[in-house]
Amino acid sequence: MNEILLQLAKCVEAGKINRISPYPPGMKDQDGADEITRKALELNYKPDEILEGALIPAMSVVGNRFSRKEIFVPQMLMSAKAMSAAMVHLKPFFQSGETKRRGTFIIGTVTGDLHDIGKNLVAMMVEGGGWEVIDLGVDVSSEKFIKAIDERPHAVVGLSALLTTTMENMRKITSDIKAKYSTTTVLVGGAPVTQDYCTKIGADFYSPDPQGAVNYLNTHRG
Repeated sequence: MNEILLQLAKCVEAGKINRISPYPPGMKDQDGADEITRKALELNYKPDEILEGALIPAMSVVGNRFSRKEIFVPQMLMSAKAMSAAMVHLKPFFQSGETKRRGTFIIGTVTGDLHDIGKNLVAMMVEGGGWEVIDLGVDVSSEKFIKAIDERPHAVVGLSALLTTTMENMRKITSDIKAKYSTTTVLVGGAPVTQDYCTKIGADFYSPDPQGAVNYLNTHRG
């Protein structure tokens, strides 16, 4: 990997957002993902080179380390924030159509559930995997999901729930989406969700961690 892309990947893996960020202590006063991405664009690196050559591999390393319980939510959030700092510079190129995304991913926490940490991690990991992410937030109804799909009929949908009491809403939303868009791929996740429950409600994929969702998207839809 080219030196500047290697530096950027290292920043994302370590969670180094920008020069003024005190985290991690070992990289204090060094440029972070923000400055290095800007520098790479100034050196005429293409946005997709930066994404495919640094951000996606780095977030994959982070996701796999999280899956193996070598790092935990705080470290993963720092890496996701570093990736987001880099994406700020790349988004204009995606929005202009100059650079293509792998697809669109609509995500939200289901009706009645206000938890968002898991959803946010998945959203950031999927964005780091090269996808456009439409984050509908928390307490999202069937109607809101379907309206978002109406606007982007080829999107993949992710449903999150952290409470056993809101899992029934996950079933209803999956059913409502499939009734109108039978071919829409629906991913489900959250602490109480299992593979058995995913199968039972007619969803297409379940992962206990964010990296599993990214791997599935890039293998089956990317």
